[in-house]
Amino acid sequence: MTFDCGFKKENNWFRYRAAAIIVEEGCVLFAGNEIDDYLYSIGGGVHMNETSEEAVVREVFEETGVHYEVDRLAVIHENVFEGDGGTLGENHCHEVAFYYLMKPKGSRELCSDSYTCGVKEEMHWIPIEDLDKHRAYPTFLKKYLQEKPEGIVHIVTDERK
Repeated sequence: MTFDCGFKKENNWFRYRAAAIIVEEGCVLFAGNEIDDYLYSIGGGVHMNETSEEAVVREVFEETGVHYEVDRLAVIHENVFEGDGGTLGENHCHEVAFYYLMKPKGSRELCSDSYTCGVKEEMHWIPIEDLDKHRAYPTFLKKYLQEKPEGIVHIVTDERK
């Protein structure tokens, strides 16, 4: 049995997450589902005894059905936010996520059969210039992809209502 590196106490939830930035043909990949009214980055909880890099490779394959390779660690993101009653419930959330740029494949073809919290996920390729037209998290991603900074960027956001 595998366990994510995180914990929940009452309605407080801490999560250590690994996430992917996958860009193909000017579009970035996001996931969504029929319960939540927003899109979210590809990725998930890092398991005990697993590195964040191992986790992102595993999560990307689980969600897309495609074997992507890591290019480099791009962003360390600390985020505090409130669940909105969907798959995150009404939890007070605190997440530390490592975002990895993945090496492009040259194709947007996926073989996805992914579920989150028992709910079927759908993958969405969003043109980078249109990201602000969608409710998509993390919110920093459009600016990051336009600026394309070198090295590792540390971003802290507080998205509580």
